[in-house]
Amino acid sequence: MHTQPRELDMTVPGPRLLRAEILVVFSVSLGASALYALVRLIGALTAPRSLQGQQAVLVPSRAPDRPWLDLALQLTDIAVSVAPVALVAYLLVRSGESLRTIGVDGREPGRDLLRGAGLAALIGGTGLAFYLAVWAAGVNLTVVPGALPDVWWRIPVLLLAAAQNGVLEEVLVAGYLLHRLGQLGWSPWRSLVVSSLVRGSYHLYQGFGGFVGNVVMGLVFGWLYHRWRRAMPLVIAHTLIDAVAFVGYALLRGKVSWLP
Repeated sequence: MHTQPRELDMTVPGPRLLRAEILVVFSVSLGASALYALVRLIGALTAPRSLQGQQAVLVPSRAPDRPWLDLALQLTDIAVSVAPVALVAYLLVRSGESLRTIGVDGREPGRDLLRGAGLAALIGGTGLAFYLAVWAAGVNLTVVPGALPDVWWRIPVLLLAAAQNGVLEEVLVAGYLLHRLGQLGWSPWRSLVVSSLVRGSYHLYQGFGGFVGNVVMGLVFGWLYHRWRRAMPLVIAHTLIDAVAFVGYALLRGKVSWLP
């Protein structure tokens, strides 16, 4: 005897399930990264060297002296790291929504690119100045954007890593989290503060400057998400910021005096 399959209940979960959903999503993604970042900061603070004398490498080599294995591990790490975005997409569909609900789509490519590029120029420039200031003050580790071998795939991998950061962080922290907190009835400013603190928390491994700088960035990005109701310009901005930092460091390291 055959029975008709039940249709999925495409409704937004109640408050209890929404809170549990948010906890699960961040437990397997950026929340776990925040815990690791806190432990790494404690380790840096208790090390015999000053924070300034220690390094935080953002894209390290995974297999030094074995470039093909290194490439395979880099691509695997990027793919695994961006997987939580697929989880968020699935959960949104289960609630009768989609990534389009949080503005992750191709409906406004020109406007998204223009907004993203302008935001990247603003945040990127001020962010570099802030980093140099906090590094000079000794409250931040020396951030090394990339430490890959000088092989043909170095720049492509750095660009992929930048895109992975932009997609993962802005879809989860700007789009998904602010959207779900709004559905829980949180005020825009309350959700904005929480989202910004989450963003800062998983950058603690860089030092106190990394935390403060990313909290400020989170406030700006979150405010713009509430204004635009689109995460796509933020994805573009974040990707451009990291791409310039990663590739620029690879090309300028050892050639300019002002770069730690």
